[in-house]
Amino acid sequence: MHTDKQLSTSIDADVPTAARMYDHYLGGKDNYAADRAACAELDKVVPSTRRLAVNNRRFLQRVVRTLAEDYGIRQFLDHGSGLPTQDNVHQVAQRVHPDSHVVYVDNDPMVLVHGRALLEQDERTAVIHADMRETDAIFAHPDTRRLIDFSQPVAVLFNSVMHCIPDSDTDGPLALARRVAARLVPGSFMVMCQLVSEDPEVRAFVTDFMDKATQGHWGRVRQEKDVAALFEGLEILEPGLVEVSTWRPDTEVAPRQLTHEWIEFGGVGRLP
Repeated sequence: MHTDKQLSTSIDADVPTAARMYDHYLGGKDNYAADRAACAELDKVVPSTRRLAVNNRRFLQRVVRTLAEDYGIRQFLDHGSGLPTQDNVHQVAQRVHPDSHVVYVDNDPMVLVHGRALLEQDERTAVIHADMRETDAIFAHPDTRRLIDFSQPVAVLFNSVMHCIPDSDTDGPLALARRVAARLVPGSFMVMCQLVSEDPEVRAFVTDFMDKATQGHWGRVRQEKDVAALFEGLEILEPGLVEVSTWRPDTEVAPRQLTHEWIEFGGVGRLP
């Protein structure tokens, strides 16, 4: 299992992070010039990235609402949650079930600062500063143990984060998904999506660019078949594994991905 050096609690404004770049694409204010410059460079090759980020956020909100409304899920463990923005997981879930409990996990120190400030008035939510590959530490964390009852169904979220994890037999995306699933009871859910491209040149460019920009805090852009492997053994909810703007859209005129040089691809699986 992953045994990284001690996570930094200081914020480096000169090195872009995926969380702050995502925040910029969503129109947030919790980002720096380095993050905005990295986004501008990325847009030159993959110009649909802002729309992709917005559509991904809407997918997350639809998934949480669906799991709460249709499946009665009241517990959410959100890996790589990113910076708080509009309509966060706990807000969507608690509109359906006011007693919903949510634990956010992220390794970005800015997420910890802003997340704890946002959630300090809500005893049903918590933010844990951890690498999402540290499954033992996350599940054993006092806040997780306080808020999540793993004898009952849980929705575990890996929303647009698997591409931040390098390939590894012990803590790559596949090993991580299996390790987490093994701790969940039947009726629990795994929500997983990541950036994919079937164009090898796009995969190579973005992977190399983000790896250098974030100083190694990156995995790679993968293919649809790599995402499908994460769902082996799970019952995949309709409409299956898809480009996320097409996962149970609220209306027929919902925003769609405009170009497909890369897409956010995934879905929702239920443990049988």
